[in-house]
Amino acid sequence: MSVKDENEYEDLLAAWADLESGLGIILGNPEHTQQFAHRVVQYDRWMQALMQRDPDAGLYLLFQLASNSPVGYSASHALVCSVLCHLMARELKLAARERDSLVRAALTMNVAMTGMQDVLANQSDKPSAVQQEMIRLHPVKGAMLLGNLGVSDEDWLEIVGAHHDPRVDAGDFAEATVTVRLTRILKLVDRYAAMISPRLSRAGRSATESARSVMANSSARSDEIGHALMRVVGLCPPGTFVRMDSDELGVVLRRSARANLPFVAIVGAADGQLLGAPRLHATALGAPSIRSALPASGVRAQLNHYQILSLGLEATAAL
Repeated sequence: MSVKDENEYEDLLAAWADLESGLGIILGNPEHTQQFAHRVVQYDRWMQALMQRDPDAGLYLLFQLASNSPVGYSASHALVCSVLCHLMARELKLAARERDSLVRAALTMNVAMTGMQDVLANQSDKPSAVQQEMIRLHPVKGAMLLGNLGVSDEDWLEIVGAHHDPRVDAGDFAEATVTVRLTRILKLVDRYAAMISPRLSRAGRSATESARSVMANSSARSDEIGHALMRVVGLCPPGTFVRMDSDELGVVLRRSARANLPFVAIVGAADGQLLGAPRLHATALGAPSIRSALPASGVRAQLNHYQILSLGLEATAAL
């Protein structure tokens, strides 16, 4: 499915924004949220419905708009991680119960430090000693808080409690327990998403730099997870700015059947001028090729996202 008209685009954008906003409210006030665990399940199902509607458009909006989110870094990061874990679960053929535990842990892994995470994202100084202690303790405190809020899924709780624990990286991935495997998936997704997202203290890295850094810092035992992530989103996921070897500016629109050869919307000429209308280009069919990915913080172009996403109809027809 693709965006067919402007009304559909506005509906899709509003649905993702409402999902992120609602998630931000319950993560920011978990102890004052009635039936917190049930609400998380509802937001998970809402996310699944939006991804089923159009996964590439969902990725595009998440990666393009996350850096400009008015809701706050923590909710945006949680939503990005949950979407990536949802896609990873399908790629790795996880059982439905395992998928649910993983995605819901991604949504709530930082519930014990939501407010502070938003502060840190807008803080130019290094974390203070008090903040560092909160960061160190937030996984265990988060698991305890979730248990007190009615979460009874033991895997969900254990994943949250161990999502920064280096001990889960020991041993062979295939021979690890279910909970350890799920925790490793979340750890890798968490690092990848954090690298891409800009903060006041640093600009976000490009998607390619983030992917290569995650792969380089993963042990050989985790390669299966890293390769699965690359199969799911590619080196340049939808929503990623790219520089073509023609010097034109593009933004990745949709994945294609050929790994790392996505459909790109060319939005800027080689001389730096924005085009009047974006132009669809299938990199799998030949030049120009993607020369490099660009961090979103380094591109000041004001894009018409509706015009870009509407090119998805042409891309779908070409698949």
